[in-house]
Amino acid sequence: MMAEPRVFLLSCVVQDYAWGKLGADSEVAQLWVSGDSGRKIEPNKPYAELWMGTHPKGDALITDNRINQKTLGQWIAAHPDCLGSKVREDFQDQLPFLFKVLSVRLALSIQAHPDKALAKKLHAQFPQHYPDDNHKPEMAIALTPFRGLCGFRPISEIVGFLQGIPEFRALIGQDAAQQLEDSAEDPSKEAEQRKALQRCFTCMMQSGKKEFAEQLNLLVQRVTQQVQKAEDVSYCIGDLLLTLHSQFPGDIGCFAIYFLNVVNLQPGEAMYLGANEPHAYLEGDCVECMACSDNTVRAGLTPKYIDVDTLCAMLTYIPAPAADKLFIPSPVSGDCYALLYNPPVPDFTVIKIEVPSSTSQYQVSPLDSASILLFIQGQASTQGIHGGLSLHPGSVLFISANESVTLTVEPSHNLLLFRACCVL
Repeated sequence: MMAEPRVFLLSCVVQDYAWGKLGADSEVAQLWVSGDSGRKIEPNKPYAELWMGTHPKGDALITDNRINQKTLGQWIAAHPDCLGSKVREDFQDQLPFLFKVLSVRLALSIQAHPDKALAKKLHAQFPQHYPDDNHKPEMAIALTPFRGLCGFRPISEIVGFLQGIPEFRALIGQDAAQQLEDSAEDPSKEAEQRKALQRCFTCMMQSGKKEFAEQLNLLVQRVTQQVQKAEDVSYCIGDLLLTLHSQFPGDIGCFAIYFLNVVNLQPGEAMYLGANEPHAYLEGDCVECMACSDNTVRAGLTPKYIDVDTLCAMLTYIPAPAADKLFIPSPVSGDCYALLYNPPVPDFTVIKIEVPSSTSQYQVSPLDSASILLFIQGQASTQGIHGGLSLHPGSVLFISANESVTLTVEPSHNLLLFRACCVL
């Protein structure tokens, strides 16, 4: 009896959240449909996320009929050695990451993810809102120009908004605003700055609905009039303010842009979102990898459950410029085509692989970790021990630990691949 294959193709789940890009505009839709010729894109349907992993809300299906198990989760449960020795030991025979592609049309919520200690506490107290006890660090790598909010701005920038936008200052209140301005005069007093920043942010997020709606309406009306007169509204990030207000009218999250960095990523650039880091994705397509958890603390730009008090208490309140939020990859030793995005957590790592069409073969190196390989661009095939696989944009390949795969590259296009794994 032949052993079951240890490298095989997956058919992955698409999530149709309302914020996703519609129809063929979505990179998720394009990859999903090219991964299976029998699929068709519905033009008015949102295609928000492609999930590649074993999450119970989207366990990938195995397409190889030589394999007895139907889903990747079932396969791993039956063959836990496929995870690799360190992953098995550290994560109790579970695949610890969820790999995704996101196509964002509307802003996602102002949110943060708890560390493990807070996750356990929230899950014990409010399991209906926090369904597991794990942390949820995540990384986004842009596929198209991508925009998001990430981390607190430098204090000087926030003070500039307090002094230049009267509606923002009115919402924060004079005492809290003055405390932040005073702390900005002595950058050496970091503890005082963070305390003042937390007070200002909390004042805003906990303000009464009538109060913030009134100030937001005043600001939106004023900025709209300035736009109609072709005046410069960059002093208040007017274009983003009006966009968010059109998507979430009267939402307190519209004011969060004056606290959080606006980060613009070009394809290949990344940002890492660690525990207790405030963030929100705004628009664009990206590859995302994250620890396998559903724990998200939200406080604006969302119809979902909002937990303002928890969010305000948990955040890190470390001001830093937007440029500091870029996560810089490093070369992979012995592979001139690969870049490593290696965050400071053991749950996941992402490798970006770009192989020029002039290269006829490329070897996907063995790792002591199970991995998932996503094809974004180009075509290739495999032969030999893993059988003849034809690989193209949208193909998703599961590779068991300590297995290598030799790709024969079609000469028409460069290959662009992303590989999620756990350890190197």
